[in-house]
Amino acid sequence: MTAVLSVDGLETSFPVGSRRVAVVDGVSFQVAAGEVLALVGESGCGKSVTALSTLRLIPKPGHIDRGTISLNGRNLLELSVGDMRRVRGREAAMIFQEPMTSLNPVQTVGSQVAEAIRLHERTSAGDARRRSIELFDRVRIPDPDVRFDSFPHEMSGGLKQRVMIAMALALHPKLLIADEPTTALDVTIQAQILELLRELQREFDTAILLITHDLGVVNELADRIAVMYAGRIVEEGTREEILTHARHPYTRGLLRSIPSLARRGQRLEEIAGVVPPPRDWPAGCRFCTRCSEVLPRCESELPDARNFSSTHSARCFAIPESAS
Repeated sequence: MTAVLSVDGLETSFPVGSRRVAVVDGVSFQVAAGEVLALVGESGCGKSVTALSTLRLIPKPGHIDRGTISLNGRNLLELSVGDMRRVRGREAAMIFQEPMTSLNPVQTVGSQVAEAIRLHERTSAGDARRRSIELFDRVRIPDPDVRFDSFPHEMSGGLKQRVMIAMALALHPKLLIADEPTTALDVTIQAQILELLRELQREFDTAILLITHDLGVVNELADRIAVMYAGRIVEEGTREEILTHARHPYTRGLLRSIPSLARRGQRLEEIAGVVPPPRDWPAGCRFCTRCSEVLPRCESELPDARNFSSTHSARCFAIPESAS
């Protein structure tokens, strides 16, 4: 499949004291049309920075130092600021994890969607309103013509997230980046949002980069999974390969921490320690300070990717040579 989005060797840094530290360090992945790639990991692993880097939305003093970000064959890092503004919304769009802070509190939600349409297309205010109401209906906002004139504070979290999805899909972008799209929503609303994203992805053949720490969400929506730890991708594979045949100790630890009926009544397992801050990352494998399978070389050497199939790879010295 041809990649809609191709990220290669991405490095994004921030100043830490008197030096700069790469918070995203050599990250590479691809997302094809109609495919959902989930980027997963604990908070502080660099998932959201990766997502923001992809659309060149890193706030200063952050900076993309090297790598390529190709969208439909164009390297976004070579575009001017004006050209990049035209890419956002029309070719690629992003759904942020907290809609309340993403929506303007003093503008009606409908006017914000209509403004996004008119920003990229020469159309009348009336036509933009009509299309916005149609989008509200498509994402199942009740009474869309009435809700067009609502302010964000008058809507529930689930409805605000639907507004964000409508805005993101207003111009049928080929790439949709969803950063924790179900955070802070109750279970029922989460399921509705995930089903909505699945339907829209199939209808428009949209490539989706899903940023999440919730492996339940991943199981519902993802085709492939990339596991991120301390600024690097440590394992990548299809949903089945990662969820049932994980190789990296970190990935296996994440999976063991998920509640299940099979372990009902038992204490949940946990990964000891926390993700170290960028200034304290080890020279070798960055998981070595928390890994129960650590080897002497892990502390000083960076493991290369080891392939287990054409779609499944992991970076770890501790995986037995007999593993296949």
